[in-house]
Amino acid sequence: MDVVFLSRLQFAATTMFHFLFVPLTLGLSVILAVMETRYVQTGDELYLRMTKFWGKLFLINFALGVVTGITLEFQFGTNWSRYSAYVGDIFGSLLAIEASVAFFLESTFIGIWIFGWKKLSKKAHAVVAWLIAAGGNISALWILLANGWMQHPVGYTMRDGRAELTDFSAVVFNKFAILEFLHTVPAGLLLAAFFVMGISAYHLLRRQHIEFFTRSFRLALIFGLITSIWVAVEGDSHAVHVAETQPAKLAAMEAHWESTRMAPIVLLAIPDEKNERNMIEIGKLPGLLSFLGYHDFNARVVGLKDIPADQRPPVTLTFIAFRTMVGLGTLFILLTITGWLLRNKLLENPWYLRLMLWSIPLPYLAIEMGWMLAEVGRQPWIVYGLLKTSDAASPVASGQVAGSLAAFVLVYSLLGAAGFYLIARNAARGPEEQSAGNGQPA
Repeated sequence: MDVVFLSRLQFAATTMFHFLFVPLTLGLSVILAVMETRYVQTGDELYLRMTKFWGKLFLINFALGVVTGITLEFQFGTNWSRYSAYVGDIFGSLLAIEASVAFFLESTFIGIWIFGWKKLSKKAHAVVAWLIAAGGNISALWILLANGWMQHPVGYTMRDGRAELTDFSAVVFNKFAILEFLHTVPAGLLLAAFFVMGISAYHLLRRQHIEFFTRSFRLALIFGLITSIWVAVEGDSHAVHVAETQPAKLAAMEAHWESTRMAPIVLLAIPDEKNERNMIEIGKLPGLLSFLGYHDFNARVVGLKDIPADQRPPVTLTFIAFRTMVGLGTLFILLTITGWLLRNKLLENPWYLRLMLWSIPLPYLAIEMGWMLAEVGRQPWIVYGLLKTSDAASPVASGQVAGSLAAFVLVYSLLGAAGFYLIARNAARGPEEQSAGNGQPA
């Protein structure tokens, strides 16, 4: 295997593993801030217990996210040095702001939140919770601005064979990046909602801490219902922008080979990339791809045959990732609407609680498929239209990358096993009984 493939495989493996923890951090931080705010507003000790129980799971998840994320930035120097030299003037500034401002804000206030229960007033402690949520999501913004620039480069000029920043505001207000942010962050909140609902369902099925987990479930359900609908609606706007900026990705998402008006959507297909066709097509819906991409049933959609073969993304993987993401997104809407209808009689519907318990992994899968669609669908470009992935890898021996890849897989497997064990064990244990008085200043 060549060094480019191994470097791509290593970055994909470490990034996708890291992203098992990031969305829960983003979403659960907001839910925690709401729980603690409700405690301040009502004085209800149950909200305080909820904050501390879900906060413990948040902290375990956050620690794993930090550890697994550190190695990613090193890979830009070790595995992708040519990429770093090409776009470092732009990409480096965005990552520097994320690390020096947003991440430090988040991590500093997490320390204050952990050790400040008996030192801060209730209101001040709740404010810290909101600052943690803000820091995490601002951190996500800068990362997504960097990724958005790779997807749709703006605000730069080419000088001496490298991209140099000319308009920082154009990078910050890049429409592609903003749409990514508006899709990714609510998806994290959706994942956190299903995480809370699933664990709550586990305890409700066992008739444990009924009031505690009923209230947790109902609070998370509100977030889940709103964000499941939001993600689907925003995804439509994102598809329109992809049609404008990355027509090859749109064609691959739908395994669309022939340029045509009234372009159809095929619900299920088996792409045959070698022969530039679909071997099997099930459920062809005329005009819907034109409408999806351009909000016009008669719009012309470019087919893969009109795109040079060396500029097409992997069709089968992109097609499957998109179908999986959309299918799961539809399921989330149905599950949360059902939950809203049953919210006052959860204990009387154990079938629904079991369904929500077993649904915990599904938002993780949907988000991973979304990122696979975004990154695989951008290929063969690492910076769309400017720099191919094959030209961006470091000039190192493939054996070195293979060795580090094996080490990453081993270490991350151990970290993942330990981390998910701790989360599962603490989740199954349930909340601690509240002692008389919480020791927190008023």
